[in-house]
Amino acid sequence: MKPRVLKLLLPIAFLITLSVRPILGRAQDFGFEPPAQVADPALPAALRDLAERVLPTYEDDDPDRYFSNLATLQMAVGDPAAARTTRLTLQERLQSQQNSLQAGRAVVYDIYVQARAIEAIEGVPFATAYGQAFRETLSRLDDLPAYELEDWFMAPTGPLRETFQDALDQRRGQTSITLEQALELTRAWFAFDAYDSFDDLARPLLMEDEERRYVVEEIAIPVSNEATVAAALVRPRSATGVGSLPTLLEFTLDRASRDAREAAAHGFASVLALSRIAGDPKFRPRAPFESEGDDARAVIDWIARQSWSDGRVGMQGSRYGGFVAWSAAKRLPPALKAIATSDPMAPGIDVPSSNRIVLNSAYRWVYELLAPPDDALANGDARWRDLDEAWYRSGRGYREFPALPGRARAIFRSWLNHPSYDRFWQKWLPFDTELASVDIPVLTVTGYYSAGQTAALYYFAQHSSQDPNADHALLIGPFDSPAVEDGASSSVRELGLDLVARIDPREARYEWFEHVLRGAERPAILNAKVNYELAGANEWRHEPSLAALESAPKRFYLAASPDGAPHRLVADKPAAPMSLTETLDLRDREDAAWRPAQELVSRQVQPREGALFVTEPFDEPVEIAGRLRGDLDFTINKYDVDLSLMLYELRSHGEYVKLFEPAYTFRASYARDRVHRRLLTAGVRQKLPFQSDRMVGRKLQAGSRLVLALGINKRADQQINYGGNGEVSEQSIEDAGAPVRIRWHEGTFIEIPVRTVEP
Repeated sequence: MKPRVLKLLLPIAFLITLSVRPILGRAQDFGFEPPAQVADPALPAALRDLAERVLPTYEDDDPDRYFSNLATLQMAVGDPAAARTTRLTLQERLQSQQNSLQAGRAVVYDIYVQARAIEAIEGVPFATAYGQAFRETLSRLDDLPAYELEDWFMAPTGPLRETFQDALDQRRGQTSITLEQALELTRAWFAFDAYDSFDDLARPLLMEDEERRYVVEEIAIPVSNEATVAAALVRPRSATGVGSLPTLLEFTLDRASRDAREAAAHGFASVLALSRIAGDPKFRPRAPFESEGDDARAVIDWIARQSWSDGRVGMQGSRYGGFVAWSAAKRLPPALKAIATSDPMAPGIDVPSSNRIVLNSAYRWVYELLAPPDDALANGDARWRDLDEAWYRSGRGYREFPALPGRARAIFRSWLNHPSYDRFWQKWLPFDTELASVDIPVLTVTGYYSAGQTAALYYFAQHSSQDPNADHALLIGPFDSPAVEDGASSSVRELGLDLVARIDPREARYEWFEHVLRGAERPAILNAKVNYELAGANEWRHEPSLAALESAPKRFYLAASPDGAPHRLVADKPAAPMSLTETLDLRDREDAAWRPAQELVSRQVQPREGALFVTEPFDEPVEIAGRLRGDLDFTINKYDVDLSLMLYELRSHGEYVKLFEPAYTFRASYARDRVHRRLLTAGVRQKLPFQSDRMVGRKLQAGSRLVLALGINKRADQQINYGGNGEVSEQSIEDAGAPVRIRWHEGTFIEIPVRTVEP
C-alpha cells in the first residue's frame, strides 16, 4: 500500500455533516428514542423504523444531496437494490460535474451499496459480494484514477464510530427528532457501517489490483565499484513495448514516506532510490550531500541502458530529493531531460545556515538522519528544545552546541568551519556560470509560508540570472511546507485560502512532466516563468521573470512617530534628521523559551520581533507581489549583527496577517555577498543594501495597512552573533560586551512592488 498521509477524515466528516439546504415541504418531527451505544443490538431496527417514516416525506431542492440522502435512507430500511439504483443516478451526475472530491468519495460508497445489493439478491456472503463489486468497479478505471481512489478505502473506522456515537449522544433524553437531525444521524450510521463492513476486505483487494496493474521490482543499482543504491522500480503493465517509457527518478531519505507507484500511475517508469547516506551503513558516504550528484548520474546512466527505457529521465523530489536533482545537474548527464523540485534543499544556502545564520535544527536533522532506529533522542521535540535552551543559558560558544557524541557532531562542526558560501559548499551544486549549462526544463514549487522558499528562490533566481532564457518555471502560492508536499486545503494555519489556491502541486508537477517529456499542452497554471497566486484576489498571475514582476517597486521610508511606537512607513524621505535607537542585551537569557509565533493571523505582534513601522490605511485595495529589498541607514556599536524583517497586513478590524513566514533573517556582514564577509564599521553611520529571499503575493483590502517589523535576531534555536570581528561560532557570552545599539536614520527604506487596484 502507498505510504501517503491519509487526508480522509475531513472529507468524510464533511460528507456526514453537510449543511442542510432548505427542505421543500412541511417541517416535521419524528418520534425517536436512540439506543445508548453504537453496538446496541436494537439500533438497526430503530434506524430502520425511523427511515421508513422519513422516506415518504423527504424532499430536497439540491439534486445531489437528495439522491445521496435517499440512498442512505434506502440502505437504512434494508433495500440495497433500490439504493443501488439511486446511487447510479447520483454517479452519473457526479461524473458530469467532474467533481473529483465528490466522485472519489462516492465510488467507495457505490461499491459498498452494490455489494450489499449482490448479497441480498444472489444470497452470497458479503465478502464474496464485495470482492465482485470491487473488481468490477476498479477494472473499469485507468491506473491514475484507481491510484487516487486508494486512500478513500483506508479511512480508520474509529473516528467514524465516534461521529456516529456523538450523533446518538446528541439525541439522548429526547423523544423526537427533526427531519434534518434524522438525515444527519442516518448519514453518520451509513458512513460507519460501510467502512466497518469492508475494513478487512479492502486492503487485500487493493493489493490484488496493484499486482494486476504494475510490475514492481526491488533492485540494487551499482553507483561505483564498491557501492550500490537500493531502489524500487515500478512500471505500468499497460506499457509493455521495448524502449517505451520515459522515467521519473526520485532520491529520498525515507522510502516509507514516498510511493514509487505514484509516478507509474501517471504513466511513467518510476525509480524511487534511497540515498546512500540513509541506506546500508557499509555503503554510506562520510556525510550528507557528499555522494549524491555522482550517485544520481550513475543511476540515470543505468536507467538509460534498460530495455524498457526510452532513454529520457526526469528527476523530481522535495527537500533532500530536490537537492539531489540539482546536484546531478552540476555535470548534466545526457539522459537527464528535466527536473522538478518542491522546496529543494541547498547546502550552504538554507542548510545548515540561512543567510549565514546557523540553525540548530540542522544539527538535529543530521543527528536523526544517522541515528539508529532505537535512539531515544530522535524525533523527541521536547528533548531537542531542552538542548537548545541549555546551550543558550550556558552562554558557551556555538562550536560547543553539538554536544552529543557520534558522527553527527563531527559533521556539524565541519560545517561550522565554512561560514561563508565557499568552495566547500559550491562543489555540490551548479554555481555561478555552471548554472548556464543547466539547459533543460526546470520546475520549482514553493510557498509564501514554507521554510523551503529560501533555497527554492535561490535556485530560480540564480539560474535565471546566469541564463535569462532558461526554461525554468516557478510555482508559488500561499502554501506552507505540508501544503507544498501534500496539497492545499481550505486554510493554512487558520489563514483562509482562495478557492483557486487549493491545488495539489504534485499534480501540477506531473502535468508539467507530461508537457516536457511527452509533448502535452503546457499546464495553464505554469504558462509563464513566474506563476503566483495573488492571495485575497482568488487569481493566479503570470510574469515572464522576477525582474518584470518587480519592475515598479514602491519605496517606504522609516519615520519616527511623534507619539512613539508604532512608528511610520512613509512614501517620502523624512526631511529632518531621524535617529530611532534599538538596544538589545546579548547577555540576557531570560528569553530562552521564546520562539516566534507560528500563527499566520494574530491580534498583536510580539515585541521581540522588533520595532514596528506602519503605513497609513490604503484608500483602495493594493496588490503586493515580489521580494522585499531596501537600504538600511544606521549607526551601530558592533562589527556585525543579525537582523530580522517581517511584513504584515494590518486589517481594518485589527488582525495582523503575515505576508510571508518564517521571517527574513540575515547576517549583516554577508548581506552584500554570501561568499565574502564584510564587517560593519562600529560607531560610523553607514548604509547596507539587502535583498530578501522571501517573496510575497497578496491583495490588501482598502483600509488595511502595511506593517514592517525590524529587529535584532537573537534566539535559543540559532547561532548568536555577538558582534565581534572574529568567527561567530568561536564567540561566547563573554564576548558580548555592551548591549547592541542600533540607531536607524532617515535614509532607511524598504522597497516592494505595490500596485493600487483601480475601482
